[in-house]
Amino acid sequence: MPELPEVEVICQGLLPHLLGRTILNIHCSGKQLRSPVKCQEMRNELNNRRITSLSRRAKYLILKTDRGATIIIHLGMSGNMGIFERGSATKKHDHVCWQLDNNTELRFNDARRFGAVRLLPAENARQEEKRFFAATGPEPFSRSCSVSYLRQRAAQRKLAIKKFIMDSHVVAGIGNIYANESLFRAGIHPERQVASLSDKEWRRLLIDIRKILKHAIKCGGSTISDFVGASGEGGYFQMNFLIYGKTGETCSACGTVIRKEIIGGRASFFCPVCQPRSGDKRNR
Repeated sequence: MPELPEVEVICQGLLPHLLGRTILNIHCSGKQLRSPVKCQEMRNELNNRRITSLSRRAKYLILKTDRGATIIIHLGMSGNMGIFERGSATKKHDHVCWQLDNNTELRFNDARRFGAVRLLPAENARQEEKRFFAATGPEPFSRSCSVSYLRQRAAQRKLAIKKFIMDSHVVAGIGNIYANESLFRAGIHPERQVASLSDKEWRRLLIDIRKILKHAIKCGGSTISDFVGASGEGGYFQMNFLIYGKTGETCSACGTVIRKEIIGGRASFFCPVCQPRSGDKRNR
C-alpha cells in the first residue's frame, strides 16, 4: 500500500502539471472502487473549473478548484495517478480520467480497486473536508507531533509501539514499511508497550521517523510491487531497507539473524539484540 512518502512523491510529481489547468471533462470506467464514483456529479461540479491546489494529508491527495469543489483521493493498495496525452491508449484499470485544457489527462489507475475518489461539492466542501479529517492525527513533520504529544497519547496504554505509531488517529501516514524501519533505527522492539518508552526513546524515535520519511520522499518512495510515481518511474528507497522484508538475513548492526512476527495483523521485522523486548537497548 502506498504510504506517506509514495503519496507525497505523486503529489509533488503531479503539481506542476495540474496547477492552473482547467478540467474540461471527466470519464469513468463505471466500476466501483472502495465506494461508488459519482462521475456525473463530478462533471457538474468540476467541468470548466480551474485547479487551484493539490496537496497531501496523511495518505490522501486533495485536489481543489476555483469554485470550491474538492476531490479527496486514496490510492488504496495499488492505485496510482499520472499525466498522459489525451487520446493515448488507456490501461485496463484506468477508472477515472480528468481531461485538461492542455491536451493532457490526469488518470487514476487501480488494479485492485481498493482506492477511492470522493467528491466534496463546493457548497459545503470546507466543512466536509474538516469533518473527513477530524479524527486524523498530526503530520509527522508538524510541530504538534512532539515528544510531549506522543507521550501524552501513550500514557498508561498497553498497546504495542508499532501499532501505536501506525494508528492514523495518533500520527498521520506512517505505514508498515516505515514503522518497521523507524523502530529498528531507534532500537525499539515493535511489541514494546508504548507507556514504557522514556522521553529519550520518544525523542530518538521521532527523529528517526522524520529522517526516514524525508529520505524516502527524496528517493521517490519504495517500490514493493505496484507503486510508481506520477512520472511512471518507480521509487528506490527499498534499496535502503535495513530491516523490512529481511527475515533470516543478518542484522547490519550486530550480525544477529533478523526475525519476523505478526503484530496487529501486519508483518513485523526486528533484530532481537538491537531491539530487545525489555527496553534495555544495547549501544549501537
